[in-house]
Amino acid sequence: MSVMSNGHLSERAVDGAPEPVDLTDEPIRLDAGDPVATSERRAVRARRRRIVWLLAAAVGIAGVGALGNAAWRVVQQQDAKVTTPTQVAGLTRDDSEQARSTADYLRNGFAADIELEQSFGAVYRDPADEGRPVLIFGGTTRLWQPERDLDSLFGLMADETGRVNGLRSYSAGRLGGVLKCGTTSGVGGEFAVCGWADHGSVVMGLFPDQPAVEAGDLLRKMREKMQTR
Repeated sequence: MSVMSNGHLSERAVDGAPEPVDLTDEPIRLDAGDPVATSERRAVRARRRRIVWLLAAAVGIAGVGALGNAAWRVVQQQDAKVTTPTQVAGLTRDDSEQARSTADYLRNGFAADIELEQSFGAVYRDPADEGRPVLIFGGTTRLWQPERDLDSLFGLMADETGRVNGLRSYSAGRLGGVLKCGTTSGVGGEFAVCGWADHGSVVMGLFPDQPAVEAGDLLRKMREKMQTR
């Protein structure tokens, strides 16, 4: 059965039924001859109209405020730049041929899933623990719904590496937006998958042999050094 989207029913008399009563804004006057009662009713209606208009204005102002805040976030975050400094958050960028090849592979695969204005890929290593590299990739673009788009990218990541488990939000820090992490499994075992997104950038990172909580904290620190507006 089809459902109409109209917010009203058509006014049509049923065969043999009396014509519908025409309802107006004015109430039925039972004591039209009493000027005092009539005056009181008019005053009550006037007060009701004022209350309705005040409520409507308040709702309108609140709506404009919410829309204004959302628009301001878009304007504030849209001109993002992301760089890959040599040193960041205690890590050193790996510029070896193998690392650059891996970074390019990740960057190209990511750029195939989402249209980016600029894209990048990099591999970082902890000098104190070379066996725990950080693979980070992403780019800049305008996102109207950052969290939704980031969740979609986690879904695409799951298609490549297997299901991302335990996905949850973490503090995005002073740059705002959203930051999430989960865990998945790969050839080298279990590793954390994290990502950030705002109205001007979206970046993901792979953190082998690291729990999601530590990876989220590390990605936030990296972002604060890599991203500018």
